[in-house]
Parts: sequence; structure tokens; C-alpha cells
Amino acid sequence: QVQLVESGGGLVQPGESLRLSCAASEGDIAVYPMDWYRQAPGKEREWVALILSGGNTLYTNSVKGRFAVSRDNAKNTVYLGMNNLTVEDTAVYYCKMHSMDVWGKGTLVTVSS
Repeated sequence: QVQLVESGGGLVQPGESLRLSCAASEGDIAVYPMDWYRQAPGKEREWVALILSGGNTLYTNSVKGRFAVSRDNAKNTVYLGMNNLTVEDTAVYYCKMHSMDVWGKGTLVTVSS
């Protein structure tokens, strides 16, 4: 079964940027749509972005224009670029195979001054 591992989280100040990675192993994710989700402290997990196998993308309204999801099929990796971060973006970020219940363990993003 495919294993997903997120990385790239950390502590940043408001207005700064981060790029998260989701590396897949034990399987090829190139043909699969992939999602990013996040869960803020005390809140339910929410969907953030989707990238189709062909590269088309969708975003939740709160991140449109600030976040960009991309993929490098040669590296079997999906990315989430995040710009102009706000404190409301603080959360654990997860990647997920869209059509399967396969999740990574998440990476924590903390936005604080």
C-alpha cells in the first residue's frame, strides 16, 4: 500500500511562505488525484486543495491566490506552496490520495509573530 510522508512544516511569521512536500513510497501516485487537508487546533479537519493527475487544481476559498498545489511525478511527490501565511493557517497539514483512504501523518505549520 502507498505510504505518504509530509514534510516542510515549521514556525513562520505572518506574511511569510512555506512549501510542504508529500512524498509517496510503496506505490506510484502519478495517476491519482491528490488532496491536501488541514486541521487547526480545536477544529475539524478541512479540505484545502486538490490536484488532478493532469495537473488541474482546485482550492478552498480561504487559500485561493495564496496557496499553490503542484506535483512532480518523477519524484512521486506532491507539493503545497503557501504564501502570505496568516495565523489562521496554523494547522497540521495532511496529504491524501483522493480516491483512497490513504493519509500521511501530517506536518505542523505554525504561523505566529
